[in-house]
Amino acid sequence: MANNVNLLKSRDSKNDEFYTPYVEIVDELQHYASHFDGKTVYCNCDDYKKSNFVKYFVDHFKELRLERFVATSFNEFKKGLSFVYDGRGTEIREMQGNGDFRSEECVEMLKMADIVVTNPPFSLFNEYVGQLIAYEKDFLIIGNKNAITHNDISNYIKENKLWAGYRSFKGDMWFETPNGLENVSGCWFTNMDHNKRSVPLKLTRHYSPVEYLKYDNYDGIEVGKIKDIPCDYDGVMGVPITFLDKYCPSQFEIVGFRKGNDGRNLHLNGKQVYFRVLIRKK
Repeated sequence: MANNVNLLKSRDSKNDEFYTPYVEIVDELQHYASHFDGKTVYCNCDDYKKSNFVKYFVDHFKELRLERFVATSFNEFKKGLSFVYDGRGTEIREMQGNGDFRSEECVEMLKMADIVVTNPPFSLFNEYVGQLIAYEKDFLIIGNKNAITHNDISNYIKENKLWAGYRSFKGDMWFETPNGLENVSGCWFTNMDHNKRSVPLKLTRHYSPVEYLKYDNYDGIEVGKIKDIPCDYDGVMGVPITFLDKYCPSQFEIVGFRKGNDGRNLHLNGKQVYFRVLIRKK
């Protein structure tokens, strides 16, 4: 139960000290190497000295053929710090403000960057993503899987402005916290292509009106498990959010989330269904 409870505590107390282990970063970033050639990467973090993102990009700077790497440290009560690495040397400066990603200083650094890679504050995830999309930046970031159920995030997914990263949704992610390692229901989100997005799902089930029931308030069928998506149904299907981990845009289109035609959550036989992604075969 620690996964969701920890995130809820984080949101309430604004304790966002969840540091990403180095191995998690290595495992995900290896699938995006071609995106970084000649680019400037920006990372918002709490403390650049503790951030494994900073360590990763300094370690792999030449391998990724980066132009520049920039990180900013946030300190709620003091001035933040900026960290710049160009492959030859490091420049560390005290900032005018506290390093909040919404500050004018950080926004200016964001504007000069090509790609943002970080683990943003859980409590401010929606706002953070909105800023990245507003400034049309490529990004690879970590968030709670349940962020998908928020209207802003689900709309970005529907508009093809954001999708799941390479790492499987199966299982939780481990984070380093002031209290030791904790597992969280986290996943990677990105708007950069990776090989997994071009792999279509293998569909083996066949549609039957007896097995696949229609929603009370929407012209679509309920598919409770990804493996049960029928290969021969051309209408709209409601599937679990874990579908996004296997979503191939050339195979399916996302037509909506959660709601029926009456504006209420999807219902089946009079009962509300948990959050569903509404998809249709192309």
